[in-house]
Amino acid sequence: MLEEAEEWLSRRSWVAADRSLPQMLNAKREAGAAASISVVLPALNEEATVGAIVEALRRDLMENVPLIDELMVVDSGSTDRTSEVAAAAGAKVVHRDEILPRLPPVPGKGEVLWRSLLAASGEIICFVDADLREFDSRFVSGILGPLLTEPRVQMVKAMYDRPLGDQPSGARQGGRVTELVARPLLNLHWPQLAGVVQPLGGEYAARRSLLERLPFPVGYGVELGLLIDTLNLAGLDALAQVDVGVRKHRHQDGQALGRMAAAIMRTAQSRLPGPVPVRPGITQFERTDTGGFAPQTHHIHTEERPPMTSVPEYAARKAA
Repeated sequence: MLEEAEEWLSRRSWVAADRSLPQMLNAKREAGAAASISVVLPALNEEATVGAIVEALRRDLMENVPLIDELMVVDSGSTDRTSEVAAAAGAKVVHRDEILPRLPPVPGKGEVLWRSLLAASGEIICFVDADLREFDSRFVSGILGPLLTEPRVQMVKAMYDRPLGDQPSGARQGGRVTELVARPLLNLHWPQLAGVVQPLGGEYAARRSLLERLPFPVGYGVELGLLIDTLNLAGLDALAQVDVGVRKHRHQDGQALGRMAAAIMRTAQSRLPGPVPVRPGITQFERTDTGGFAPQTHHIHTEERPPMTSVPEYAARKAA
């Protein structure tokens, strides 16, 4: 299995510069409607960064080169000016609760991504996190390249360095949950995926025909779940990755990372044989002013949304 992962790594890994924008644009034109592209940014209180991302994508990949057909921000309940900033920068803004309103939403990034399949129009969908700093549009054009030029590829993950903060000592120390949780899980249980450099990265593109057949964990486990399920459904050669450089974003504290790790472990456990632990929570501790530690138990959202093909509203839209 590990040998297969190493062989895949050599065949299905590229750098963004391997495909020029004119080359991708020609491939898109030849494919016609099958290569319509939607870029979706899930966002929650990202007014500080979402505008610059939208501006770069609109300028570079819609106005200078007409590669993207739709640029959408899905706001999952922001209390700041995320929606206003995104709209002013040129994105189509859709609110999570307006998509599939008969179904009450649950918190979580995966919930937003799942609902976006119903809101977006493209046959290729590219997801980009909205908290990126010093954003470069290669994050999108790079991962779109293989989908436009390699017919067998169905999902492309971005790979990159993840510095921890702005200090030189943190050059490659970001992605702590990836290194401590996701990568060990994949190497132990899905060694075919051992070659994926950023399994939890939020920048990836996929064909709608794949995404609509996959369940979506509603929380932080969504990226790991989609990766494993793509392997099981479409095989290793359906996956690819592209080096896009350096990813800078907001880092979370240790306890937030612990909750993220719990969701990811739960997602992995649900895809392994045997019973899944029933306790959907994690207990963490805070030092009190009077001495000692106070326990705080946080709920871990373990729900998974079914494949979108099973949703009547989605089937009706496709039929129309």
